[in-house]
Amino acid sequence: MTYGDNGNMSARERPGMRVAVAGGTGLVGRYVVEELTAAGQQPVVLARSRGVDLVTGVGLDAALAGVDAVVDVSNVTTTGERKAVAFFDSVSRNLLDAGERAGVSHHVLLSIVGINRVGLGYYQGKLRQEDVVKSGRTPWTVLRATQFHEFAEQTLDRVPKPLAVVPRMRTQPVAAREVAQHLVQLVLSPAQGMAPELAGPRVEQVVDMVGRLLRARHQRRVLLPVKMPGAAGAAMAGDGLLPVGPGPRGSQTFESWLAQHAVQGG
Repeated sequence: MTYGDNGNMSARERPGMRVAVAGGTGLVGRYVVEELTAAGQQPVVLARSRGVDLVTGVGLDAALAGVDAVVDVSNVTTTGERKAVAFFDSVSRNLLDAGERAGVSHHVLLSIVGINRVGLGYYQGKLRQEDVVKSGRTPWTVLRATQFHEFAEQTLDRVPKPLAVVPRMRTQPVAAREVAQHLVQLVLSPAQGMAPELAGPRVEQVVDMVGRLLRARHQRRVLLPVKMPGAAGAAMAGDGLLPVGPGPRGSQTFESWLAQHAVQGG
């Protein structure tokens, strides 16, 4: 067992840390909870189903009592800038304020690669979220990750059958579980500010990902590739959402994920 300069155990070796997971019932949140439990930590799920409203702050103080760190993977389903900014601003301020009152020592935020280069409304909300966290008094870590493998089916779910309208978009998708594993490593380590960007092993075209998903599920839908207008569309179709510089890379390819998950929702 090792100790820091102040004689205390490092966060990674502290037994049974209480780690709050904002959005702990969502896609990545569920994996974060599982990974924390497997690592011998004590996850605390922050969600409406657990009596916590992140937008209003109701229930936060009670839920964060005795919590050492927070992982924020909360999300809102919208493409509009106003709604995204309002949600992420409120959630982050509430989490940071309540966390400060509770003595939280580390705030970890999951963000998205390329949001500073692609001017979508949702990404403006994530940028606001990052700014709020950076301006807070709690030591923080922000992890930007690329889209998950599940992005292909999420894209399908937004469009009613028989159409499948898909944006022309290049990404380097990563497994949601691998994102969760990385978030757990970060939250159990000292705060580091902007962490190196996390991405998957291969660059993919989202149109191709959706087409392969449809074929794997034996679904017949009219696939309509669409290039988003303006500078944002050009950035999405180009390298705007790809990682810049070195950083951790997941090992599961989209093809491997598809082999495991294609039957679901088919």
